[in-house]
Amino acid sequence: MYTTLISVPQLQALMAAAQPLRIFDCSFELMQPHAGREQYLQSHIPGAVYADLDTDLSAKHGVPGAHGVVTAGGADHPASGGRHPLPNREKFATWLSSVGLANTMQAVVYDRNGANYCGRLWWMLKWAGHESVAILDGGLQAWQAAGGEVASGEEASHFQSNFELGPERAALVDAGQIAGRLGRPAQTLVDARAPARFRGEVEPLDPVAGHIPGALNRPFSQNIAADGKFKSAAELRAEFDALLGGRDPASVVHHCGSGVSAIPNLIAMEIAGLGRSGLYAGSWSDWCSDPARPVARG
Repeated sequence: MYTTLISVPQLQALMAAAQPLRIFDCSFELMQPHAGREQYLQSHIPGAVYADLDTDLSAKHGVPGAHGVVTAGGADHPASGGRHPLPNREKFATWLSSVGLANTMQAVVYDRNGANYCGRLWWMLKWAGHESVAILDGGLQAWQAAGGEVASGEEASHFQSNFELGPERAALVDAGQIAGRLGRPAQTLVDARAPARFRGEVEPLDPVAGHIPGALNRPFSQNIAADGKFKSAAELRAEFDALLGGRDPASVVHHCGSGVSAIPNLIAMEIAGLGRSGLYAGSWSDWCSDPARPVARG
């Protein structure tokens, strides 16, 4: 069972042995939402299912409640707020069943965007209780560089499975919990956005610029080495130890703009041996939706 990263040779071995396996292509472009599917149709690992961030891995927008809890906002009943609200676990399980993922399968997720988007599905599967999911280290680029074959066009439909939810293996944190622990040692916020957005100098996507008071900044791209793969466990451990400055790794809650690009930081901490930390999936887009919540700049 692979639970964090899987290499191209390891994936090829699983495929050659006909192991129970489902591969997901999560390629996406934030400013061109249809580009990811178009890229998938042009080239993908044979047999891969396309997982669309907007339609498969996000819900329709809900209504944030007084304590940051999202109430039912249509048929999706989102599990979080923000620009990419999480679907509830039951709806997610229905989608997993529709694409043929069974509880006995190894899931492998990848993209062609530096692991920015496939981490979302990795985390959601953990949240659904499915531990056997791994990110293809280096993404589609590593697959092609190793001579892996690619397919084009749509894949044949898979037989529907009956994916059953298990105990949550990932911690989902909401705005109310964040607000209740602001400034306390029990919570360390790590913001994955670019430094200029974190400081509030620019804000291309959300109506308010800035960051949650007390948050530390680590852009998600810092986890990826020049070869497009995650840095070594030792290198990541040293970088996160420096960032946390003695703070308890178990206190960390990751966030970004909409809860997607925060996940490479979460995965990097796990690779580094620092455990599985929390995720504020609503992130800055959810936090700044309430003018009563404090904002820091600089």
